[in-house]
Amino acid sequence: MTYLAPLYYQFSCMKMLLVFLNGFFALSTCYSQNNDPDAKMILDQASAKIKSYKTIKAVFTLQLQDAQGTPQGTKKGTVLMKGNKYYVQITGQEIYSDGKTIWTYDKSANEVTITKVDPGSSTISPQKLLTNFYDKDFIYKVNGEQKMGTKTVVEIEMTPTDKTQNFHKIYLYVDKKSHLVSSGKFLDKSNSRYIYNIDSLSGNLNISDASFVFDKSKHPGVEEVNLTQ
Repeated sequence: MTYLAPLYYQFSCMKMLLVFLNGFFALSTCYSQNNDPDAKMILDQASAKIKSYKTIKAVFTLQLQDAQGTPQGTKKGTVLMKGNKYYVQITGQEIYSDGKTIWTYDKSANEVTITKVDPGSSTISPQKLLTNFYDKDFIYKVNGEQKMGTKTVVEIEMTPTDKTQNFHKIYLYVDKKSHLVSSGKFLDKSNSRYIYNIDSLSGNLNISDASFVFDKSKHPGVEEVNLTQ
């Protein structure tokens, strides 16, 4: 099975990315007694750092590995955040949200699917960054420290409480110096691995609200699938 062929992997990559973003921007406000207090302290530090930014731009790399750890391909992406607005770009796909509407653009098909934001939905998305989903949806613990290049990171192991999720384990790696999540590893139920690395992060940039709205005029001939009507 090649890396680019199956649509399953394209969907899974984006879904795993959204979960990772919630871990990266983890803003846990309530504490479950099942969780490791040391892990909570580390995540609270990351939360405080992220909360200090009004806008965020992050560039990331995704690598897919099979169950044996053999690389199956690499993708680059970008995330923009501003309040409850977000933009996610990864090879072949873009997602825009102005906090009310979501536009999912498939570049190869030149098709955009339009949906409404559902605040009550259980779907994991960057819009839930300011909720306490983190403590409710995962049990987590510290596994120890390790070196990653020049960084010393703390590994936090996370297990979803919802066993219907298509992944069974997440490992977040928090930079001890910057107090930010620098990478994450997801294991799905087939033991494929999705590895995300934050290549760069910038805060408090001047990002216009227009960056979070799909501009039809920039995509001539685009087909709209409007699910809001």
